[in-house]
Amino acid sequence: MIHNEWGNSVYPLVPGHELVGIATEVGSKVEKVKVGDKVGVGYMVDSCRSCENCDENLENYCPQLTVTCGAKYRDGTFTYGGYSDSMVADEHFVICIPDNLPLEVAGPLLCAGVTVYSPLRHFGIDKPGMNIGVVGLGGLGHMAVKFAKAFGANVTVISTSPSKEKEAIEHLGADSFLISRDQDQMQAAKGTLHGIIDTVSASHPVLPLISLLKTNGKLVMVGGVAKPLELPASSLLGGRKLIAGSLIGGIKETQEMIDFAAEHNVKPEIEVVPIDYVNTAMERLAKADVKYRFVIDIGNSLKESS
Repeated sequence: MIHNEWGNSVYPLVPGHELVGIATEVGSKVEKVKVGDKVGVGYMVDSCRSCENCDENLENYCPQLTVTCGAKYRDGTFTYGGYSDSMVADEHFVICIPDNLPLEVAGPLLCAGVTVYSPLRHFGIDKPGMNIGVVGLGGLGHMAVKFAKAFGANVTVISTSPSKEKEAIEHLGADSFLISRDQDQMQAAKGTLHGIIDTVSASHPVLPLISLLKTNGKLVMVGGVAKPLELPASSLLGGRKLIAGSLIGGIKETQEMIDFAAEHNVKPEIEVVPIDYVNTAMERLAKADVKYRFVIDIGNSLKESS
């Protein structure tokens, strides 16, 4: 969004779509939040509230979805994100943060967390004992590993980088590791996975991933690959396999995810930085030089500078 690579950014742009803090004021009609509560806002701040998707708590698929930064509300005013000292939000789109979940780890859950939680739940690949694959081990991938493990799954990380094996197994708790470029490893793993969450946004072949699925297996794309996928229909027919996509989650599901994370101690791996480090953080992010999410501590940064 900063460089308008998606072609829909509106300037001036205030980024930040995973923001948390303390409620300092509430309107007279607000019911679910009171002053002093820990709260957060994720990827969206408005929707039409009247379409079929909104009625089914799927605001994230509303045709009139308004994202948290770089967009316009229905009245034509702009949305500004979390790189700021305060924000006003409709209570419907506010997530209540459990007391036992630190603010600094709650933020990344509001987008990255629900992005992987939602497809695991919706497609039924959240059952104990299932074999689940996770493609990629970045900000989304490491959260997919953690949520799948919390559901009781056997998790296989699939990566092009052999150097990530130790991190995946010893630090994040994955059960096994597959190098996707190793044909022998991929051949040996054919037909072993109930589901795969593909978190990679760079162009990559999906046919080898489909071969890893069991009959009725599901490959869910959450990484937003820009280029068209090459996918022979025959690769799906033989095992009644499914390839699907998923985009974040609705507000009800996001609250469910946050509560689950707090109960099961699911936390992202983060590096907390002050606001004056943000440009350096952006440069490092572009080079994938972060494990796995930067969190900007705006509140304390502003206190120190005042």
